[in-house]
Amino acid sequence: MTTLDLRTLKVRSGEQWRDERQIELEPFELGGQRYVAVPQVVPAEVTVTRASTGTVFELRFDARLHGPCFRCLDDAVLDVPVEAREYQAANPGGDEELQSQYLADDKLDLSAWARDTIALELPDKILCRPACAGLCAVCGKNLNDEPHDHDEPEPDTRWSALADLKEKL
Repeated sequence: MTTLDLRTLKVRSGEQWRDERQIELEPFELGGQRYVAVPQVVPAEVTVTRASTGTVFELRFDARLHGPCFRCLDDAVLDVPVEAREYQAANPGGDEELQSQYLADDKLDLSAWARDTIALELPDKILCRPACAGLCAVCGKNLNDEPHDHDEPEPDTRWSALADLKEKL
């Protein structure tokens, strides 16, 4: 877990502090599948700006995720550029909108913030390629490697009475 101790920063109101930090990205699960950042530690630009009303935190980095494709389960690689901003009011007065959930005891949890930001940047379906054909519903083969069709199965004779009724209507 990567944290930034804000007590070590000498930033007064109206000033800005900027530095590059190595952030450890933990694997996470999405839709029951595990996705891993490669490399696990990435360089990130962290900016802290103090104002009279509070502090603005900014985080920028690029992550590359590896995990299964949503359709065919092959390895999918996804590049995720991240730009995030958080605000912590000097006197939030219990208002959750004015507090950062990543700040506790003057320590900013960069790893948790990075993980949550990556999750928000992900597409609905992570695919190995935009036109992934997926798996065959009948035999389970990868349709990207072996495109094929199956003959229609013979209908069950027990349903023939309904088929006759359908033709009459």
